[in-house]
Amino acid sequence: MDRFTAVEAFVSVVDTGSFSAAARMLDVGQPAISKAIAMLEQRLGVCLLLRSTRALAPTEVGREFYAYAKRVINELEHAERAVRAKEERLAGRLRVSACVTFARLHIVPTIGRFLDQHPNISFDLLLDDRNIDLFEERVDVALRMESLNSSSLTARKLGEAPRLVFGTPAYFERAGEPRTPTELASHRQIVYNQQGGGTLTFRRGSSEVPIALSTRLTTTAAEGVREAVFADAGVAVASEWMFAPELKSGKVKAVLTDWQLPTVGLWAVFPAGRLVSAKGRTFVSFVEEILAEAGPS
Repeated sequence: MDRFTAVEAFVSVVDTGSFSAAARMLDVGQPAISKAIAMLEQRLGVCLLLRSTRALAPTEVGREFYAYAKRVINELEHAERAVRAKEERLAGRLRVSACVTFARLHIVPTIGRFLDQHPNISFDLLLDDRNIDLFEERVDVALRMESLNSSSLTARKLGEAPRLVFGTPAYFERAGEPRTPTELASHRQIVYNQQGGGTLTFRRGSSEVPIALSTRLTTTAAEGVREAVFADAGVAVASEWMFAPELKSGKVKAVLTDWQLPTVGLWAVFPAGRLVSAKGRTFVSFVEEILAEAGPS
């Protein structure tokens, strides 16, 4: 293997977590991957990977080398895509993973427009609030709402929405509206446990008020949060995206709006080590258009 191929093999091993998976990704034999890593370590004079019978992981210098190498490979792939872009035809099957509620409210109602614009694309929409394995599920693009810090992910932030305190007018008429964050303690809180409980910090000017979320009523699905709110069961702290139609219609009301909470970001996430297709990039641009039409984020 030449020098670049050896570097690519090392990056693939770190991305996939094994020599065998990297070999499959690069369509070569596993011995070739092992030989490439050994050659690279010998040339650099350092140990890049710690190996055991059960797992392997990059050393400290290996992580540093990986960051540089990954950036170079991504830039080369970007250059190749730019050259091919005008010739690449938008056709074939596109597999997209998304959390259930966001997709139901914002993607499904507009997906017909995307299919009309691209008649040669077939679309698979995988709805799951969990973070599924993109490589195993053959996902081209995943839409996720979270902070993404992993260097093994290729991700692009599409937008963000404010996090607000929601309840129905009927609930607030019965229980009263909280006037300060501390008054939330006297209200039933509906918590989406995929995002965890913990503490949220409300900010207004120079004031900061940390509030511990109750765990009296939790649910594993965002749809459960919505239905519990609609049933006047309590209040929920959620992204504006989760209740956008009902906030507009007046079915739910946001309170404590003069206080700010950390925003919720929407990310397009791509499988590690896989070239992002033109279909995937086009769909991501489509989602950005949807968010722009919905209003400022």
